Amino acid sequence: MNFKSRTYWLFLLPTLLALLLVLIIPFFQGVYYSLTEYNGFQVTGFVGLDNYIKLFSDEQFLYSLGFTGAFSLASVIGINVIGLAFALLVTQKLGKASTFFRTVYFMPNLIGGIILGFIWQFVFLKAFTGISEVTGLEFFRGWLADTETGFWGLVILFVWQMSGYIMVIYISFLNNVPKELLEAATIDGANKWQSFWKVKFPLIIPAFTVSLFLTLSNAFKVYDQNMALTGGGPFGSTEMATMNIYDTAFKVQEMGYAQSKAIVFLIVITLISVIQLYFTRKKETEL
Repeated sequence: MNFKSRTYWLFLLPTLLALLLVLIIPFFQGVYYSLTEYNGFQVTGFVGLDNYIKLFSDEQFLYSLGFTGAFSLASVIGINVIGLAFALLVTQKLGKASTFFRTVYFMPNLIGGIILGFIWQFVFLKAFTGISEVTGLEFFRGWLADTETGFWGLVILFVWQMSGYIMVIYISFLNNVPKELLEAATIDGANKWQSFWKVKFPLIIPAFTVSLFLTLSNAFKVYDQNMALTGGGPFGSTEMATMNIYDTAFKVQEMGYAQSKAIVFLIVITLISVIQLYFTRKKETEL
């Protein structure tokens, strides 16, 4: 082994140790605990696949998975549409206003999820109620007391938080679109919509690959916003999978069972992410 290769492994060693201690070992420990009765302090028995069999008859967990899936779908669409719209807006020739809008749109991403949850809880409970009293519109009343409006409240919160972050990704790809191509399209008589759809859009397809992956993975693992805004209520109807797993582990103290839920949840997220990456990268190749 020469000096360069030794130096390479020396610099790589801290990262490998971190991955081993923080990711790999805890993962295999989690797989082991999912096969046991574990209360957080000691293993009281080995149950094999019983925890996995049990969770498939757990109606609340299955409901929370479906709720999380619906939330993720609505959020991913909303975040990417709004994020792309923001990116298109701030990449126009707006002068100093462009920097101002970039800052304003990105700011919600800097606020912690729990704080965001309480901010929007105030908006839905106080501001919306005030609007309802002034206008007489029942639409604005009791947003967090109903399953459907609670669902859309969570979507609005998450879209508001993530859109500015995704905007930055789209901006980086839009700024790399060759100006010569846009000028050629304009000379050929293309309007702004045609220039975007025929020139810009095919060139920013890789941005969709990155943005969809980030929004999907973040939407599935939402917990703090869910806890702060609705707390899973009313009656667990807005409880996401992460909250269900947390409650099983720390409220019911069935950590082995909670770990089996976490493993299944991980598999679901991994499969969806792999499928998404496959199709978006395939689209990149086709274009």
